[in-house]
Amino acid sequence: MTHFRKHNKKQNLLPNVKFGLKFKMVGLISLLIVGIFIIFAGFLQIFISDTIEDQMGKRALSVAQSVANIPQVEEAFQLGNPSSVIQEIAEPIRKETGAEFVVVGNREGIRYSHPNPDRIGEKMIEGNNLRALRDGKAHVSRSTGSLGLSIHGRVPILNEAGDIIGVVSVGFLNEDVQGIIANQSQTIWITLSVIVLLGIAGAIFIARYIKKLLSHMEPEEISYLLLQREAILQSTHEGMIAIDNKGIVTLMNTAAKQILFDNEHEPDHFSGKPISELFPHTDLTGVLETGESHYDKEMVLGESVVLVNRVPVYSEGTIAGAVATFRKKTEIEHVTQELVQIKQYANAQRAQTHEFSNKLYTILGLLQLDEKQEAIDFIKSVKNIQQERSQFLAQHVADPVVQGLLQGKFNQGNELGVTMTIHPDSQLIQQYKGKKQEALITGLGNLLENAIESVKNGQEREPRIAIFFTDMGEDIVAEVEDSGPGVTEEAAPYIFEQGYSTKEYENRGHGLALTRHIVHASGGEVILEEGEMGGACFVMIIPGNGGHTDE
Repeated sequence: MTHFRKHNKKQNLLPNVKFGLKFKMVGLISLLIVGIFIIFAGFLQIFISDTIEDQMGKRALSVAQSVANIPQVEEAFQLGNPSSVIQEIAEPIRKETGAEFVVVGNREGIRYSHPNPDRIGEKMIEGNNLRALRDGKAHVSRSTGSLGLSIHGRVPILNEAGDIIGVVSVGFLNEDVQGIIANQSQTIWITLSVIVLLGIAGAIFIARYIKKLLSHMEPEEISYLLLQREAILQSTHEGMIAIDNKGIVTLMNTAAKQILFDNEHEPDHFSGKPISELFPHTDLTGVLETGESHYDKEMVLGESVVLVNRVPVYSEGTIAGAVATFRKKTEIEHVTQELVQIKQYANAQRAQTHEFSNKLYTILGLLQLDEKQEAIDFIKSVKNIQQERSQFLAQHVADPVVQGLLQGKFNQGNELGVTMTIHPDSQLIQQYKGKKQEALITGLGNLLENAIESVKNGQEREPRIAIFFTDMGEDIVAEVEDSGPGVTEEAAPYIFEQGYSTKEYENRGHGLALTRHIVHASGGEVILEEGEMGGACFVMIIPGNGGHTDE
């Protein structure tokens, strides 16, 4: 079960980090918010100013249009003193609408109304009313009048015949318009300032939240850890595949690619794809469902037999994904094979030591009994047996490693009371190297070890083992027959399977399986036959093709 590492605040992978992630995030987000605020506020300022000025112009034009359409105003132009009537009409309208002035003038520009009665009868400023008086068009303009800079709405006054007889000018002073704009802008600036403060507070909250999600680590630390993780993943010899809680492949290292695809695809080629489509037999989705871990499960991935470990990945108490690690079974078997060979050599040495120890004690006993001649004869007989066996192996077996293996097994058999014989026609005239030597040594050693185990527990028959080997033909053939209980028909189909054994002990069932595997790897075969001695007979066949080869 894998858990994410909790960050230790005292641990600092990169002490040279000048500014922390929290400070950077708050600062950058705040700068972004303030920048947007300034741009947006400037835009609103211009937009509000233009909008209010436009509205005030339209308002002035509307008031002027209303005054120009009053019948009493048109009729007053026929009187001898039009101002006495028009002033009484215009002034209440000015006060009601909040306009700075409502001025009515004739075609010559003589005022008939004005907020300042002293200016009635005076001439209006030339040029401001030309468009209304000359062209008869109502319009809005910004100009300087007798009261100052203002926004004007000017409308011509028409008589019943449609002739222009005068003009109405309604205005709002620029100072008043700017005051309205300032009041509106103040509200907007206050609102935007509150938004900026809320944005900064939100930036602080977001920074804290993201920092928590990152286990209080800085980006530089995360980057450094990712580099370390990548180096570890790509340097390990075990294949690794990781999936998320939806069964999507998130990681595959180089070793997995080599084991599964022999470098045909890049590991990233499979990222983002469902594990159920790529490798349905990994059962990683089952780990997501049950949360159970599995170790050393044998399965076939790609074209390789592998041993797989599957474990769930937890995050805050829930399953966030799963990881499978696997390694080729042949690599583990290779290590096992080397250990078996070492064990065989060790057993051979121990047997030889015990055998010579027993012979020395026998000689010592004979000498103590003053049976010197018997001691001499015993020494000669032992010497002759050793010489005959050594001479036979030296003459018939070219490979000294095979000689040493057979000599050790003979010594082991003598110690256990097992009679071992080699057929006189046996011979290995070639000295093999590489995989063929490895297959021959491992296979022959395991078959002899299995035969010794079989006959040493037998009680009804004399423990005997017969050996035959030859490479006279195209193949290397080795036969090991024993007088043990043999293999039953029920057990025969399973005798070469990994972990299967007819012996009631733990850690059994590896020798024959390893033998068959390594012999098959060299292109050979191991066959179980019925022996003439009443026990089992195993025949090992390895293609020859000359001795000096690593194929």
